[in-house]
Amino acid sequence: MSSWLASNNLYSVLYPEKLGNKFNCTNTTERVRDVQHTLQLLREVWMKVGLEKLENHEGVAVKALLDSRATGLFMDITFAQEKGFKMEKLKKPLLVRNVDGMVNAERAIMYQIEYNMFFKGYVERARMDVCNLGKTEMILGIPWLAVHNVIT
Repeated sequence: MSSWLASNNLYSVLYPEKLGNKFNCTNTTERVRDVQHTLQLLREVWMKVGLEKLENHEGVAVKALLDSRATGLFMDITFAQEKGFKMEKLKKPLLVRNVDGMVNAERAIMYQIEYNMFFKGYVERARMDVCNLGKTEMILGIPWLAVHNVIT
């Protein structure tokens, strides 16, 4: 680890003294446990956003998962139906692949929605694929993260 990185990395395992006395552990086991706890907290990043339906300007609050492994923007089909989003049928279904590369057993993506998204005074219009996400209402993946300079 370069000295610049070590001096600017507040979560450094190799240089725990940078964390201050509160987190300065004397033995390796405690350090590993603290790092594992920190990583568990950082595993999922959620944000609340507002979506506006274009056809009637009705607003819907959504809890969105930021996911740097997702290759698109997705909304759960059950959530979309319950909230009354207008779903546009795709001309050609999109196959869904899981993280392991296998085709998702649920089904292909058949619909998209278009909406306005509001977050802390910022507004944007976007399209989102609709598929089965289980308990997750919405996923903002790589395209959204790249546009907002979260990843480069």
